[in-house]
Amino acid sequence: MTDTLPDFSARTPALARRHRAEARFRRLGLGAIVLALGFLAVMLGTIGWLGAGAFQKTLVRLDVPLEQSAFEGGGIGTANYGRLTKTALRARFPEVSKRRDKKALYRLLSSDAPRELRRRVAEQPSLVGGTLPVWLSASGDLDQYVKHGVTGRLKGKSVAWIETLRDSGDIRTAFNAGFFLSGDSRRPELAGIASALAGTAWTLAVCFGLSFPVGILAAIYLEEFSRRGRWSEFIEVNINNLAAVPSIVFGLLGLAVFLNLMHLPRSSPLVGGMVLALMTLPTIIIASRAALRAVPPTIREAALGIGATRVQTVFHHVAPLALPGMLTGAIVGMARALGETAPLLMIGMVAFIVDIPGSILEPATALPVQIFLWADSAERGFLEKTAAAIIVLVVVLVLMNLAAIVLRARFRRRF
Repeated sequence: MTDTLPDFSARTPALARRHRAEARFRRLGLGAIVLALGFLAVMLGTIGWLGAGAFQKTLVRLDVPLEQSAFEGGGIGTANYGRLTKTALRARFPEVSKRRDKKALYRLLSSDAPRELRRRVAEQPSLVGGTLPVWLSASGDLDQYVKHGVTGRLKGKSVAWIETLRDSGDIRTAFNAGFFLSGDSRRPELAGIASALAGTAWTLAVCFGLSFPVGILAAIYLEEFSRRGRWSEFIEVNINNLAAVPSIVFGLLGLAVFLNLMHLPRSSPLVGGMVLALMTLPTIIIASRAALRAVPPTIREAALGIGATRVQTVFHHVAPLALPGMLTGAIVGMARALGETAPLLMIGMVAFIVDIPGSILEPATALPVQIFLWADSAERGFLEKTAAAIIVLVVVLVLMNLAAIVLRARFRRRF
């Protein structure tokens, strides 16, 4: 009997159709990726374009006369710096005489200008009695006009004064460090994210301190020690269901239990962290169980074979190998908690907070809630602040995901 090779000539059209179908599928997949990246680039580009101005502030240069009479009686600490700045503005524009025009002239400077002048005088008290050239923060209206040409509430005379200052080089922009160092404010030129960042840090610290150990221990017990039966299956099903529950439900739970029943401090990072911990627990448990399940059973068998107890096997051999996956699940859960707003709104962390919280019991807000508050403001200056805060939030989320990748690579063991 003679062996012959099979004849594939009859299948050539079918193979060609399959190859064409695979090529179309690859092109569609590549197109989907390009489209998704395009949408992402447009979104980030739009946010970056809107928020770039918030990282710059407009300054106005004035020659402030520090008359000796203004500091008599109380010294540097009690002088009327608001009157000094108004005097400098009137000296810069002596033609302004009407009361209404003077009020419009004074509104070119920020309400924080007197405090800035006070700090400058405190740094150089020897200048008292002379004239101090100083750069002071501009108002939000002047700031928007310089950056974007938006007149807003500025009238014709105000625009003329601004152009005069600009032509003489008395207006410039500088890095807005106050955006990162100041708390919230009703005025957009003074508003910052320092209080929101501090509240977010305290809230995430409470969340991590509660959810990570509880989630890891729960996963270890369910995966390594619990008996397989209806009770364990019931727990697994409910954990999976809790991972899909809308976040606002956890906010309602925190409102009912932590505030109304336990009477914990309202708007505090303690309550916010506890609510977010409840929300992230299912994610951490599921990820940790998957990491434990990925450890080869031969590791357990070898440890038990040399006389190790069940507890020693788990904590000395299995858990260290599953640690990268556990850390990844914890960081992903924390990243999800970082972007949540609804549960924090339900427990009152939507309050107007200016001071930076010093503990987990003081009233605070979080960065997503701060973005929500600014997005609801009518002034255009807060639009920049909203976009800039979103940029900061996205950067923090990216850093957390990079940390998850680094930790997973750092602690991964080959077996």
